[in-house]
Amino acid sequence: MIRTDTPHVLASRSRRNHGNAVVRVLLLVILLAIAAVIAWGGITYVHFTRTPLAVRSAGQTLEIAKGEGFKGIIAQLRRENLSDAPPLLWRALAWRLGVASKLHAGEYALAPGMTPTVLLENMAAGRVLHHRVTLVDGWTFAQVRQALQKAPKLAHDIVRLSDADVMAKLGAAGQSPEGEFMPDTYDYVLGMSDLDVLTRARKAMQTFLAQEWTQRDTAIWPQQPYQALILASLVERETAVPAERPEIAGVFERRLKIGMRLETDPSVIYGMGATYTGKIHKVDLQTDTPYNTYTRYGLPPTPIALPSRAAIHAVLHPAQGDALYFVAKGDGTHVFSATLAEQNAAVKKYILGKKNQ
Repeated sequence: MIRTDTPHVLASRSRRNHGNAVVRVLLLVILLAIAAVIAWGGITYVHFTRTPLAVRSAGQTLEIAKGEGFKGIIAQLRRENLSDAPPLLWRALAWRLGVASKLHAGEYALAPGMTPTVLLENMAAGRVLHHRVTLVDGWTFAQVRQALQKAPKLAHDIVRLSDADVMAKLGAAGQSPEGEFMPDTYDYVLGMSDLDVLTRARKAMQTFLAQEWTQRDTAIWPQQPYQALILASLVERETAVPAERPEIAGVFERRLKIGMRLETDPSVIYGMGATYTGKIHKVDLQTDTPYNTYTRYGLPPTPIALPSRAAIHAVLHPAQGDALYFVAKGDGTHVFSATLAEQNAAVKKYILGKKNQ
């Protein structure tokens, strides 16, 4: 039997075909739109990752506070006009790098040409900016405090503390701060404080002194490491010539052993405090203080400055000889004498002689 579709059936089939075609066209349009959005997003993302941050000049830094989250970091970047990219792009980049939850607080160096990718990688690796502060051989603790107070990006926790309070914070209550810290250059980062630097410097001094003490010449006068530290501070202040440190240490060593006063000007000057104006006079040598080694026998009660490693080594290994005196020649070096007559002649030549010229 031959079936012939009626006009009604044909019309219905035509409408269905037309509807399917419309759907297919709409789907195609939607897919093309999605593809366009994805393509645009990909292009925008790539452009974002390759576009340098708006760094204004070399030396510019970014400071991320401790505890700051990813959202806050991106807000800060926008607030500081380093990037106007939407947070979504930053999140996409952080997700691709796998660093969204690994960004460290601290101070980061920014450079012209730096991209968002480099910045996030640096923050994830904790490549924070390091600063340095130097504690100089022969400095007093007052000078140490001044240097720490001037150090940039270092928290100043000791500004309102007395010396005694500082030592208490360091776990050394009742101990003088003089000579307690190793003169050296110390690295620090944003978030560290002057107490952190002092803690490291004191530990460095204790470690070095302990090591040197175990290797000392056993016949030396000092019976305790702290006595050696005091003596080393005197040697440090007496000369800046490396070769002379053991010689001066030897003079002090012999004087202490036979009961002579040390008679060293730097200790007198330290005892004068703020009254010292750059010159030392006869009356100053006669004015008694705990640090006047012209009026008192033995060592002063504390170090008078930061002794260097070389000065500590010198007092623990003093030069042999018979010299009991020395006088400055005026060029940074000294003349050493074994007798008072030789010393008087040297004083006449290098001190009195120059005054009469």
